[in-house]
Amino acid sequence: MDNDFWLTSGWHLLARDDHGHMVPNADFMRAYFMRDEVAPEDGSCPAELALHKRLIDDPFTAVMPTDLFEIADKDVVHNYQAVLNFRNFLAGHPTLESAFMAMARDMPAKIPPLFFEQVAQIILRNILDGETDPIQVRAAEMLFRNQVVTLDDGRIMVADHATVQLQVGVQKAVEPTKASDEVQIDILATETADEYWSRSDMFNTSVDIAYTQPALDGLARVLEKWIAHFLPLSPRITPMVKIEDEAWSWHIGLDAEATKILNDLYRGNDVEDNRLRRILCLFKLETDTGFVSEMQQKPVYLGLAMDATGVIRMKPQNVLVNLPLTEPS
Repeated sequence: MDNDFWLTSGWHLLARDDHGHMVPNADFMRAYFMRDEVAPEDGSCPAELALHKRLIDDPFTAVMPTDLFEIADKDVVHNYQAVLNFRNFLAGHPTLESAFMAMARDMPAKIPPLFFEQVAQIILRNILDGETDPIQVRAAEMLFRNQVVTLDDGRIMVADHATVQLQVGVQKAVEPTKASDEVQIDILATETADEYWSRSDMFNTSVDIAYTQPALDGLARVLEKWIAHFLPLSPRITPMVKIEDEAWSWHIGLDAEATKILNDLYRGNDVEDNRLRRILCLFKLETDTGFVSEMQQKPVYLGLAMDATGVIRMKPQNVLVNLPLTEPS
C-alpha cells in the first residue's frame, strides 16, 4: 500500500541537508509563483506577464518596487508582495526549520499566518516520512490546520475547520451543486484508518482525541517527534486526565486559550467551569537532559484547549520556544 500523504504540500520539491532539514530551493519557490493568487489570467497586463515569466525562470531574481508599480491589478500586486516577502525571508535562512524558528521567536509582521502554517505542514511531512500509522498522521494535522470540536458522550471529535465550513456552505447553497462539490467528513477509527492515505490532501476525516483514544496517543508521539526534530531533547510525552502536582513548576499552552487557562490555574485564580471545560487534552513532558537545573527531573505540563467557538487553534511553535532549556554551550 502506498503510504504517501500530503502530496500538495510541496515537500517533494525540497532538498535536504546533512541533518535532514529542508533547504529552500528554486523548485519549491517556483511553485508559489504558479499558485492561482499570482498566476496570470486572461487579460493580465504586459508588466504582470513579464514579471511572472522572470520569476518562473528564476524564482529568486531581484524584484524592484517599480516592477510592481507597473502592474495594473492592485490585488495581484498585494499577492505578489506577500509571496515576495515570504521568499525574501526564507532566503535569509539556510533551512525551512531555521526559518520556522525565527518566525516562532519573532513573527515578522509582513509574513501572513498562512505561510507559517504551510511551513509547519512541510516540516511535519519531513518528520513523519515513512510513518505507517495513519491515525498519527491525521493527528499531526492539528498542528497546522484549525479543528472544530464536537463533544459527544465522552468523545472529543475533531474535524478540519475549513472542511466543515465548506460542507456547511455547500449544504446552505441555493443553487444545485455537483456531487464533486460535496464534502463528507468520516470518523477515522482503527479499523478504517487506512482510508486516510488516499484522502490525506482532502482533510475530510475526523478523530477522537479523548483520553485513552489512539488519536490522543498519536498526537503525543507527533509532539515528541516535532520537539526532537528542532531541539536537542529526547522528550517523553504522556497524556493525562488532570494535573495533580503540588510542585507544579512549568507549563505550556499549545494554543492561546490553553495558555490563559493554565496561567490562571497555576496562579491559583478561580476558573469558571465553562472555561475549564475548554481544556481538551493535558500532557506531561519529561526529558532526562536538556532542561535548566531547577527543572531537571521535573515535568513540563502541556495543555490543548478549544476557544469559545469550539475551535482548536494550535500553535506548535509554543512548545519550541517556551521550554526551560539550558543555554547551548
